[in-house]
Order: sequence, then structure tokens, then C-alpha cells
Amino acid sequence: MKITAVETFLVPPRWLFCRVSTDEGVTGWGEPVVEGRAETVRAAVEELSDLLIGADPGRIEDLWQLMTKSAFYRGGPILSSAAAGIDQALWDILGKSLGVPVYQLLGGAVRDRVRVYGWIGGDEPTEVADAAAAQVAAGLTAVKVNASGRMSPVPTRAETAAVVDRVAAVRAVLGDDRDVAVDFHGRFTTAAALRVLPELAPLHPLFVEEPVLPEHRERLADVVRASPVPIACGERLYSRADFLPALRAGVAVVQPDLSHAGGISEVRRIASLAEVHDALLAPHCPLGPIALAASLQVAFATPNFLIQEQSIGIHYNTGAELLDYVLDRTPFTFHDGAVRRWDTSGLGIEVDEDAVRRADAVGHRWRPPVWRHEDGSFAEW
Repeated sequence: MKITAVETFLVPPRWLFCRVSTDEGVTGWGEPVVEGRAETVRAAVEELSDLLIGADPGRIEDLWQLMTKSAFYRGGPILSSAAAGIDQALWDILGKSLGVPVYQLLGGAVRDRVRVYGWIGGDEPTEVADAAAAQVAAGLTAVKVNASGRMSPVPTRAETAAVVDRVAAVRAVLGDDRDVAVDFHGRFTTAAALRVLPELAPLHPLFVEEPVLPEHRERLADVVRASPVPIACGERLYSRADFLPALRAGVAVVQPDLSHAGGISEVRRIASLAEVHDALLAPHCPLGPIALAASLQVAFATPNFLIQEQSIGIHYNTGAELLDYVLDRTPFTFHDGAVRRWDTSGLGIEVDEDAVRRADAVGHRWRPPVWRHEDGSFAEW
């Protein structure tokens, strides 16, 4: 079998899909994207296709090595995400050609269901109690909420109280048998995180995510030591080498993104590295159906898996939804807050190619918002 073509599709609301074709008619789908930089990743995928055309798609590891290392300049979110989406498509092809799901190729299933969580409240969270109640009614047993909107470098007492009150409102709806995760989203300085984390502890968050910016990873150990709440990070880390300092700092949960951190191949290795450090895997995935399917395949086969993010109904999904691009929605049905393991070959979903091509004809130009503090200076989004 040989690779004959690599196509990309810019699909609303903010995603990029790729389709890898072979001379035997087996095709694979992947989701190579950096949100807000989809066109740039599209160009990177086109460049990487020079390494792929004519190659055996079954040589996944060799092609991964070529895509990530054959150029003198390596790494970063653009190149890593381009390779990640192609890697997903190659695993999809291999599974389909052998008639088995990808998790079978990763050593077989270690669980029958994967717990998932949903988002509430948006970028500047409001009405979180009602939103949490809606997710409970939809069958979820866990939600995640942004801790705040814009956050002062050293939060006032009122800002700290607002974060705590917001999480308390969610906890009141969820009760003690469900979970709330809290995303600091890199909006907090280390000083701010150290001030707020102890206040959240009585509300028993599942974890607090990205308490400091990734460029300040040297402060993670300070935060972990001071925090009674489990610390998670990793959506802006792209390799095992990136994750190693965070794991040595003592984070409890790693959150690599299957569309950013080198795809199935690298995230599987990140999960193993985390297991050595007694940390759990909770893949980041506010993206589309292919990224979610790839994440679930890893989750089915990973012993130290915790919970899976998914984007159905997320605030970013304006004009299109995750389920709009699949022919069979059954794999993404939630049962008691979880997705049941399926046996369909490859990634286990059937992409609606006609819908994808129609969407690509429209395209998108999604960009993240630009925030500013009251004094006019830049604020982290």
C-alpha cells in the first residue's frame, strides 16, 4: 500500500481536517489544527506531504520520525500539530486495513467505557449553576468551568471571592457524587494561583488546570507544593520533552492534545511517561470529531487514564457542531457520563466527506479574542 494524496479541509467553527488516501482505496482521517492558526497548519501539512506521497502508510513510527525530525528546525505547535493530524490518519488507515480498532493496535482495551466532561460558562463564566444543571440533565457526571475572565496580576479579595463563589455554585448543583474541574487557562500569575488555590480546596475540584503559563513551568513545583488541589497542565506542551519538567514538578494530571502533541504516537508515550511519575492522563480536546475519536482510542488502551474532554455544546462551536461531520453519531452517545467502547475499525467513526467538502468551501477565519486590562495593557485570554 502507498500513500497517493494528502488533502486538508478548513471546516467551521475553527477546525482543520486532513484526509490521507492510498492506492488500495483505504483512507484515513486526522485533525491537524492549532486553533486560530488553522491556515498556517494547513501549509505545514502540505509541506509534510512531500515526505508522505509514495510511502507505506503502515510505517507509522518511521513516518512520525521523518515528519518531526527530518528538518533541521523542529518542534513548536504548528509543526507538531501538522504531524499530529497526519499521525491520526495513518493509525486510522492501519486499523481499517487490518479490520481492527486503533486501541487494539495499542495493546488492547483496558476499560469498557471512557468518562467524559463538558464545558459550562464560557470564557467569562456566567450562569454556571444553570449550565451545570443542564449538563447533569444531559447525563454527564463531570463539568469544567473557567475560573475567571480577566484576572488581575494579584487578585483583589473580590476577585478571589468571585472565583470561589462561581465554583461553589457549580458544586451546589453537582452534589458530592459528581466532579467539577477548574481551568485557570494561564490567566493567573503564580502569585494569583497561590492565593486562590487554597480557597478552592474545600470545594474539592477534580483538578485545577494550567495554574501558570507554560513558559513559567519552573514555578509549577512551587504551585504543586502549596496546593491542596490536584494540578493539571499540558494543552500547550507538545512532546515528551516538554512534559518531563512538569511531571518532575509533581503535576497530578497531564493534558496533551491529540491534535497538538504529535498525535496518537506521541500522546501514548506521554501517557507512559506520566505513569512512571504517578500522574494521570486527561487529554485536552475542545476540537472536532476526529480529534475526539483519536483521544478515545488512546483512552481505551491507557491504564492511567482519568477523564476525557469533549466539545459538544462548547461555547466556541458557533455555526457548526462536532456531530455535523459524522455519518453515525452513535459512538459519541453518552451513557451515565461515559462513552462506551466500540469495535469499529480504525478510529471508529465514519466522517461525512460530503459535509466536510461543503464546509471547506465556506471555510473559516477563527481567531481568539484579544483581552486588555482596565489600564489598557494586554491581558491573558
